[in-house]
Amino acid sequence: MDMDNTQFGFSAREAAAGLGNLLDKGGIAIWVIAALSVVALTLVFWKIWHFLRDGTFFGGRHTGEAALLWQRGEQEAALAMVEGRNSLRARLALAAMQALRDPKLGIAAAETETSRVARGLLSEARSGLRALELIATIAPLLGLLGTVLGMIAAFQSLQQAGSRADPAILAGGIWEALLTTAAGMAVAIVASVCLAWFESVLERLRHDMEDIATVIFLRAGSDKTPPAEDRVEAAE
Repeated sequence: MDMDNTQFGFSAREAAAGLGNLLDKGGIAIWVIAALSVVALTLVFWKIWHFLRDGTFFGGRHTGEAALLWQRGEQEAALAMVEGRNSLRARLALAAMQALRDPKLGIAAAETETSRVARGLLSEARSGLRALELIATIAPLLGLLGTVLGMIAAFQSLQQAGSRADPAILAGGIWEALLTTAAGMAVAIVASVCLAWFESVLERLRHDMEDIATVIFLRAGSDKTPPAEDRVEAAE
């Protein structure tokens, strides 16, 4: 067991030393890319926690049931289901219900207020995604810049060697230069995949918010619709 622990510790030190060696050979560009990778991973884990906290991943079953209760006229029960909940869907439903119960607001004003709240909630849910999108864009560009700078340095070394040039010098410089491109693309791929996943989650959230608001305002519209006899008399 002691030998296994020693071997494991030795392997970990070798891996750390190898990683440090690659970072040193990649130059300043790969250090910047490494910093971007840390920022990107931090953003990804922060957004996952943020979505879990706000119930963004879930389908909003309780909020949907509350909207149906409201549509059936059970307003107090519907409000009780969404009050105090941190879910973005529940917060939208609560805002719509409170706007409809406000005697100072008509249906049009309540819809406007609900749309304003929905835009704010979606903007809150999208926080941090612009930074992740920026990382996905600039990481491969930084990698390409590092490659170009590395190639310049490699050809300068080859020129200085003159007739005594060793092809191994050029080959070593090229693979070190290409290292930054590979690192930049790896960071960009991970950031792009996570960004696409988050965007799909937010699209589902937006669709659910529209459905919830529609169900709630259908009740309000039916309450404001005059009976058929009154509509006929008004037409005459």
